Formats: sequence, C-alpha cells, structure tokens
Amino acid sequence: MSDFGQNPQAFFDALLEDDPTELYENAPCGYVSIADDRTIIKVNRTFCRWTGYGVDDLVGKRSFLDLLAVGDRIFWETTIAPSLELQGRSREIAVDLLSPDGVRLPMLLNLLRVDGPGTSGSIVRIAVFDARERRTYERELLAARRTAENAAETARILAETLQRTLLPPSLPEIDGIDLGGVYCAAGDGSIVGGDFYDVFEISDDAWGVVLGDVCGKGAEAAVDTALARYTVRASAIRTRSPTRVLTELHNAMEHSDSQGFCTAVYLRVRRRDDGIRMSLAVGGHHLPLLVGAGGDVREFGRPGALLGMLGPPRLHAVDRLLNPGESLVLYTDGVIEARRDEEFFGEERLHHLLGANAHRPAQEIADTISHEAIEFQRGVVRDDIAVVVLQVPPVG
Repeated sequence: MSDFGQNPQAFFDALLEDDPTELYENAPCGYVSIADDRTIIKVNRTFCRWTGYGVDDLVGKRSFLDLLAVGDRIFWETTIAPSLELQGRSREIAVDLLSPDGVRLPMLLNLLRVDGPGTSGSIVRIAVFDARERRTYERELLAARRTAENAAETARILAETLQRTLLPPSLPEIDGIDLGGVYCAAGDGSIVGGDFYDVFEISDDAWGVVLGDVCGKGAEAAVDTALARYTVRASAIRTRSPTRVLTELHNAMEHSDSQGFCTAVYLRVRRRDDGIRMSLAVGGHHLPLLVGAGGDVREFGRPGALLGMLGPPRLHAVDRLLNPGESLVLYTDGVIEARRDEEFFGEERLHHLLGANAHRPAQEIADTISHEAIEFQRGVVRDDIAVVVLQVPPVG
C-alpha cells in the first residue's frame, strides 16, 4: 500500500500543493459566485459539466436567475433573497436549473452571502448539489405511497361493502316495538369483522332478533358470519324454540370448513294480547340488559355454552313480557372491552349509561352506547361494536 493510502491527509496536502485550484474546479459539488445584481462572476467545472454550459457562456454574461425555472425565480425573490438579506445564508433549497436545451435539472442549493472588505458590496457563494437521483427516488417513493394508499382504500371499500351484506340494510318496523341498531368496525374498516346482528320477520306476529360475534377477522370471519346469520334465519322458520335455533347454529359452525365458533343471543319476539313477549336463549355471549322505565338495569336470561365447539351446547330459554317503557339491550364485547390505557369501559359504566338514558328512544340509546365506547378509547376502535335495542314505548 502506498504512503498516501495509509495517510489520506498527506494525499490531499500534496494535491493542494500541486494544483491549488483542483479541489475547487473538480469538487464533488458545483460552485457559483454571483454579484449583487445576480450576475455570475465565477463558476467551477463541476457545475458546467452537470448543466452543459461553458464557463464563457456564464461568467459576466448570465444572471443566475436566468438558469432557474420560472417558479424558482419567483421563489428566489420572495424567499431566498430576503433570507440572504436578513440571515446571510440559506440552506438545502430545492430548485430546478435549466440546461441550454431547456431540460430541468433538480438541484439543491446552499447559499452564503459574503460582504466585500472595505466596500458596501457583497457576493453570494452557492454550493450546488446534484439532486437528480434523490428527486427520482422521492418521486418513486411518492408513487409507491400513493399506490399503497389506493390499495388500502380499495381494501377498505371492499370490506365495507362486504360488511354491509352481513348486516340488515335497515331495521324493520314492528308494531308496538321501537328498534335501534348500530355497528362500528374496528380500525379503519379495511378488515371485515366478526360482529353481526339481524332482525327479520318470522310470521305475521313473530320476529327474530339475533346478535353475535364470530371468532376471527377477514374473509374467513365473513364466511362464518354469513353462515351464522342465514342459519339462524332458516332455523327460526322451522322452530319456535330459541335453544333449538342456537343448537342448529352450533351444528352448522361445528361442521363448517373453517371450523370456526361464535357467541350469539337469539330472541323471538311475539305480539300477544298482553303485550310484547320475548323468548330468549344465549350461547356463550354476554347476557342482554333489561332497562326499566325508571332507569334500573339488570341482566336478562341465563348463560349458555359457546357455539361451534366443545360438543352439544347447554342452552336455556327464558320468557318474559317486555312492558311499556322497558328496553332490552343486546351488545357485543367491543363495548365493555373498549380500553383506555389499562382501564376498560366495563359493565358498571354501561349500566350507569343505560340508567341515565332509559327515557330515550331505542336508536338514541344504541347510538349513545357506541359513541361513549368510542370516545372512551379516544376515537380508536380496537374491536367491532354492535348494539341492538328493543323498546316498548311508554304509554302516553
């Protein structure tokens, strides 16, 4: 190895002694000096090589602003010049220089104003860095980002469209019952969730209501959600027993290709001479909440086994008359498991919320539950939220 290889500083010292102008003329950046009137008074070979101009084409003949694209000339006058006047320098200014044939050349400028000794004049020294590869990289990065954003938006739209097919487009009107329902997807809505609900007519005086939560997310959850929803609809027509409906749902989930499982609440609602009668069964889900006209809140129903696994489920049917002014609230765990730091929304907070809003119509109750759960987690929905409210309007 040569002495210069072992001592790089000796190499540069020798280079300077041999030709003091070498580092200026062939520096790894362009150098331009301009007078107060922007006229170019000095330029190095690197700048000329990059831009395609000759020294004689520039020095004493061209203004530096003549080399700038129109927009950058305006930027010089409105931003760069005031900065040089006030601070004496300006750094990392991105501009396009124009070659002799009009091609735009992306460059970065560092500028320094130097006052002439004993005079009122000054010059501006400009270090010019070739930004063509950087600009190409930035454009490619921007294009990739836009492609990713478009793909994410497409995925979100597809997920929303698919999710809408798994929920009723609107809640039906049932004589004597006020209905409210809400669904809110987790995250940005780009992944299909497993929460679902449905309200459908069984006969002239009977309606089916189901709310559940299928394990998982995405395409498999969508398949299982569709299976659950339409199994319940088909079973409800064949049998009046809520436990039998959930048992058939269990069997369908157990024998599906995905081998998924779910929790669900199924409710058969009938108009009777004595009012609105409910018959309900719960499979592995949170018990619905019965809200009295005076704001008292308590669970309704008996717990039952998870559906789709662990053999035949143990299920229990419970009947009750829903009285005027009372509401029954069905909800998924995205409500009570809404989390802020280490704190959960919780059942106690939900009970208090329902008690304070017992007088409101069904849809307002459902919307309030969703809104409060989302606000509790600072607007970031970590799990799907589904709520269905049945209410018998108060008399008078």
